[in-house]
Amino acid sequence: MRELGRGFGYLVKGQRWVAQHGKQFGWGLLPGLITLVLYAGALVALALWGTDLVSWATPFADDWSDPWPGLFRGFLTALLFALALLLSVVTFTAVTLLIGEPFYESLSEQVDISVAGFAPESGLPLWRELLISVRDSLRIVVRAALWGVLLFGLGFLPVVGQTVIPVIGFFVTGFFLVEELTAVALARRGVRLRDRLALLRARKTLAWGFGAPLAVFFLVPFVAVFLMPGAVAGATLMARDLMGEDTGDPDDPDDSDGSDDSADGDVRVTGGTAGGGAPTVR
Repeated sequence: MRELGRGFGYLVKGQRWVAQHGKQFGWGLLPGLITLVLYAGALVALALWGTDLVSWATPFADDWSDPWPGLFRGFLTALLFALALLLSVVTFTAVTLLIGEPFYESLSEQVDISVAGFAPESGLPLWRELLISVRDSLRIVVRAALWGVLLFGLGFLPVVGQTVIPVIGFFVTGFFLVEELTAVALARRGVRLRDRLALLRARKTLAWGFGAPLAVFFLVPFVAVFLMPGAVAGATLMARDLMGEDTGDPDDPDDSDGSDDSADGDVRVTGGTAGGGAPTVR
């Protein structure tokens, strides 16, 4: 429970940080607004022409007797739209981070500077950072989509599918949201995707405390846009925690002795920083 509260605390601290830095908050809104317009247009198009698309894809149902063609195609249309909504929630962060790479990199760096007086740098050119970001985001989206399909299928189970499965879905979605958000700061420190996942798996309750509430908030598109800058700021503070760095919290006992209180496992990050050799997780 302590780690859950700690994770949620980073989400709150991130929102507080951007509230105190209006310029960073303003620039951080732009990528989310652009992504929102793109996603809203795609979902509206699907709502308008989804039925036609399903009818075109199921010509074999034309010969069925009433009311089966309508029921079958209505079910497929609802399923298609539900999957589109799920993917929009899962991929919103990845697409927004990709569009806003320069903005969020700058925001994350400013958070690091406000805590430690300096910000780690990857030493890579922008095009290389974008390429790595796209590659890693695609890998995460594929993982999240597979989980989404599995949970959607389990959602048809009686009772459990309408109670337990949605809760699990928020925790799974939250975990992947945290991976995407902490990647902004961890990638600058040279931490690879595999090692980032290892760090988060070892402290799942910390990640859930940050990501699960965020997944709920992100169901409302406009809320997602306004929370995104603060989510990046909070994820940067969490990344510092995961790496055993100072988080700027005087009430955090880990900052005083440099230890990493991992409730779910013992993970250590060794090796260089972003400017040197890539760190490894063990």
